[in-house]
Amino acid sequence: MKRKRFLPWKRLLLLIVAGLVIYQYDHAGNEAVDAGLQTGGDAVEQAFAAQRSGLWLETSGRVIRVLRDDKEGAHHQKFILELDGGHSVLVAHNIDLARRMPAREGLSVTVRGRYEWNDRGGVIHWTHHDPDGREPGGWIEVEDVRYE
Repeated sequence: MKRKRFLPWKRLLLLIVAGLVIYQYDHAGNEAVDAGLQTGGDAVEQAFAAQRSGLWLETSGRVIRVLRDDKEGAHHQKFILELDGGHSVLVAHNIDLARRMPAREGLSVTVRGRYEWNDRGGVIHWTHHDPDGREPGGWIEVEDVRYE
């Protein structure tokens, strides 16, 4: 049985099409996340009330408590952030992927990350770049310095 061989131009065409499909997939995913980005303290409160998870959001608040680092698995710097409306949320910042930020009580910070619901107010994580480039990633901003 004779095997069919791809001609060089067919291989090139196949590579171009595959590249375009991958680019479109990545690009569309990031646009969808950015289009769905919720901002402000209300976004956290609404997500909490609706018990929603997996939401990308951006919010600001004041650090009211610095917790010990989580050293199981990926290392996370943790602190409690109080929003303007009084709602509090845990922030878990992966310090294996991003620089440690100078957390201290009273510090004002802006956070972009992914919200996950829990009955204690929720957690914001993914406050770092995505090493695989699949998610837009998040960050923590303190005094005009971004930790991502």
